[in-house]
Amino acid sequence: MLKAVIFDMDGVIIDSEPMHARAAVLAAKQYNIDITIEYCYKFIGSTTYYMCQIMVDDFKLKVTPEELLKANEDMKQYLLKTEGYKVVPYIINLIQDLYENGMRLIIASSSPAKAIEEVMVSLNIKQYFEGYVSGMMVKNPKPAPDIFMEALRRLGLGPKECIVIEDSANGVNAAAAADIACIGFMNPNSGKQNLSKSSYLIEGFEEINYAYIMNIYGMVINEPKTIMTTERLVIRELTAEDIKVLYELSKDPDIEIFLDDFKDSPEIEIAKHKAYIKNVYQYYGYGLWGIFLKDTGQLIGRCGIEYKNIGDIGEYELGYMIGKQYQRCGYATECAREILSYFFIKYKVPYIVAVIDRENVPSNRLASRIGMTKENELKRHNRNCYRYIIKNHS
Repeated sequence: MLKAVIFDMDGVIIDSEPMHARAAVLAAKQYNIDITIEYCYKFIGSTTYYMCQIMVDDFKLKVTPEELLKANEDMKQYLLKTEGYKVVPYIINLIQDLYENGMRLIIASSSPAKAIEEVMVSLNIKQYFEGYVSGMMVKNPKPAPDIFMEALRRLGLGPKECIVIEDSANGVNAAAAADIACIGFMNPNSGKQNLSKSSYLIEGFEEINYAYIMNIYGMVINEPKTIMTTERLVIRELTAEDIKVLYELSKDPDIEIFLDDFKDSPEIEIAKHKAYIKNVYQYYGYGLWGIFLKDTGQLIGRCGIEYKNIGDIGEYELGYMIGKQYQRCGYATECAREILSYFFIKYKVPYIVAVIDRENVPSNRLASRIGMTKENELKRHNRNCYRYIIKNHS
């Protein structure tokens, strides 16, 4: 279970990487050294002291890393006084939302402790965090895992209970070395960063909130995403284990006759669903979901939306199946209505259809009950079917 989010600071909370690079360029000029912004960007995610050590070696400077660090810090303070902190858009909203939903938060930044404190106070976010770990507090900087291992120690949590948000290759690699899932933020101001070891990539924080983070975490650890709850039901993604139960429900003669799937062995159906999780749930975000009783957790059927070719055009199609012993309880109606409403609002499609065998009397009645209108007849898999439609009025 996700219990904490570990934030990098520079490039994630404040858009400071360009300023840091300019400070380094100005500091180097004091020693008659011309370096480029690109040169500085390769140190993103590591400590400034480490950068100064490398610069002294690369350019055979007759100064100590400490002296160069002091010049760099002086330039940084000058730029801060004249320009101030530039906050990454919408990141404060995310921090507040995570905190309000009970998520534990900590900063793990390569910046000095003083700089982290100044940012937290300046942005008025200190109250949301349990603390911070500076790269100066550990033996080895990012990409070594030390800083994240220390964050785990302070939180008293394991790597599977946390997720990191990083913008640099060094940070992403450090999270991977610590075996912590990592969201890679593709910050255009952080230079060309190789974030390939991220568990998930984002381009910004405008649509990122607590629920989104939980969904990312669920995907990373293969935890099924809960889509919604109704008065009596929980609608969530189906796992490979769930297919065993669904397979048994599908074998009732009155159900099996109208199904197009579950024709293979349980082992093959499970293998097919594992591919479905990756290629449908994770790629599209929707599909056929499991219907579970809220009070017992019992799987009683499935319902959802799939994009299918119907005739010569592609359409969003509602599908549903309820186990025989759970029929005539209103579960299908309760579930289908909520899914239609959810899909219309979230995906803003103009209409949704249902294609139902003419002989499947209960399903035809349900389509009418939830507000669908019989539009036409068609053939599907050599069956005579009705095509129902419901338009988006949300």
